[in-house]
Amino acid sequence: MKTELKAKFIQHILNKKKNEEGFTLIELLVVIIIIGILSAIALPSFLNQANKAKQSEAKTYVGSMNRAQQAYFAENGGFVGSGAGDLGKLGLGVNENTVNYKYRIAGGGGTVTLVTNQAQPPKKAQLKAYIGGVALGTIQATSEATTLATLCEAIQAKGVGAAATGTEVTTPGTAAAPAPGCGAATAYKVVS
Repeated sequence: MKTELKAKFIQHILNKKKNEEGFTLIELLVVIIIIGILSAIALPSFLNQANKAKQSEAKTYVGSMNRAQQAYFAENGGFVGSGAGDLGKLGLGVNENTVNYKYRIAGGGGTVTLVTNQAQPPKKAQLKAYIGGVALGTIQATSEATTLATLCEAIQAKGVGAAATGTEVTTPGTAAAPAPGCGAATAYKVVS
């Protein structure tokens, strides 16, 4: 009887282990729900990274255009104009049309005191537009002329808002606003 009892006990233990193997349906559902919640939170941020990379191209190029306009003004006493091919006069090697943006200059030339450098995305692209402004200002303490630059970013993606016109950057007028800025009435905010 003892051997029969031992055999049944061993058989009972083996059957118990087989029943406890694997996950229950509830455990699997909980894991799937947790993964779903995490992906719903992380996926939009992950997908937005591609647009941020494309927008960094525009920030870099418009910032470079601003600095080149300042250097051009220091050497030539005026800003580069908005004519065809004038972007090449800045000596940056920036193409006027890239896959993600069109780069333009508005204003400039002659005795103009403000020039805007623009990065305009294609109409259907969900990318933000960028406008850089370079203006002639005066240091009040010394009455010396200097150039001041600002970079503005569209608040909404281009596919949502209107195209940049070049009037989004205002000229400096007082000591309270010494650098060109993005007006409160426009759909742009100052980046740098």
